[in-house]
Amino acid sequence: MFTNSWSQLAWWKTYFTPNRYSHDQIPDLTGKVAIVTGANTGLGYATTIALAAHGAQVFLACRSQQRAEDAIERAKAEIRVKYPNAPKDPQLEFLKLDLNDMNKTYQAAKEFLGKGLPLHILVNNSGIMNTPFGLSADGIEAQFAVNHMGHFVFTTALLDRIKESQPSRIVILSAMGHELLPTKMNGIDFATLNQQGNFSSFNRYSRSKLANILFAKALARRLANERVYVNVAHPGLVATEIGRSSKDMMGTVGDKAGQLLNAVMGYSAEEGALTQLYLATSPEIENRDVTGQYFIPIANEIQPSRYARDEELQEKLWMFSENLAREKIKV
Repeated sequence: MFTNSWSQLAWWKTYFTPNRYSHDQIPDLTGKVAIVTGANTGLGYATTIALAAHGAQVFLACRSQQRAEDAIERAKAEIRVKYPNAPKDPQLEFLKLDLNDMNKTYQAAKEFLGKGLPLHILVNNSGIMNTPFGLSADGIEAQFAVNHMGHFVFTTALLDRIKESQPSRIVILSAMGHELLPTKMNGIDFATLNQQGNFSSFNRYSRSKLANILFAKALARRLANERVYVNVAHPGLVATEIGRSSKDMMGTVGDKAGQLLNAVMGYSAEEGALTQLYLATSPEIENRDVTGQYFIPIANEIQPSRYARDEELQEKLWMFSENLAREKIKV
C-alpha cells in the first residue's frame, strides 16, 4: 500500500505536461551569487553551466575538490561553445561540502559566509538514491542523512545571508518517488528512522524525498514575510549518476531495464535541469509570489502526496531535524 491509491498518484503526469521553460528564457544573472550542491555532475553540473553562462557567480558545493575542479574546466569550455554571449571568464569556484557529516556541512556554510558575499540562489541538488543500508558519520540512515539532514543544516546555516540578499531563491530537489512510500512507514517514523527493518533501499529513498518537500514547505512558512522563495523540483526521469547503485541493489537485469527506460523516456541532464532553473531564475516566481510549491517537468506546478501536504508532519520533521542538528554539531 502506498500513500495514495494508484488513481491519485501524480508522477505519471510528467509525461503529459507541457514544457514551460527553456534556456533561452533564463534572464541576465549578472551580480547574482549562487551555490549548487552536487554541482560536478548530472543535474547539478547542467544547472551550474546555465547559471554561470548567464552571468552568475556560482559555487560548486561538492565533496571532491578534484572532481569539482575538473568540472569547472569542462564547464568553462562548454560555456564558450554553447553560449557565445556568455561572460568571457565565467565565475566558478569550488566549495568543499560533505553532506554525510553535519559538522563538515556546517563548516562549509561558515566557509562561504566568511567570504562576505551575498547569496541569491541556493540549489539543493545533491543526493543519493537506492543505496545499500548504512549510517552516516552522525549515525543517521545514509539516504535520509545526505538527502535531507545535510541540506537542512547547510540551508539553515546560510539562511540569514539568504534573507539579507533578498529577493532570493531556495530550490530543493525531491522526486516522484516520494509518492511511492509504503503506508507501513507512516510517512516518517522518527523512532525507527535508523533501523534497517523490513524497508527496501527504495523505501528509504522515498522517505528522504518526502522529507525534502516537508522541509521546503515548513521553511517557506517561516519565510512568509520575506522575499525568499522556497520551492521544490522533481526533475523527471533523467539519466544521471544518481542511479549508480542500482546494479548492486537491483541486479544486472534490473539495472539494464532502468538504463533502457532512461534511454527511451528520460530527459537529458540539460532538459531535466530546466525545472530547477525555472525556480531559481524565472521572474514569474517573484511576480506571482510563488513559494512552498512543488513542480514537475518542465516548470509545471502540481500537488505532491497527502503526506507531503501534512503540516503536522512538516513541523515534526522540522523539530526533529533542528534537535538532531543541535545535538550533533559541535560549534
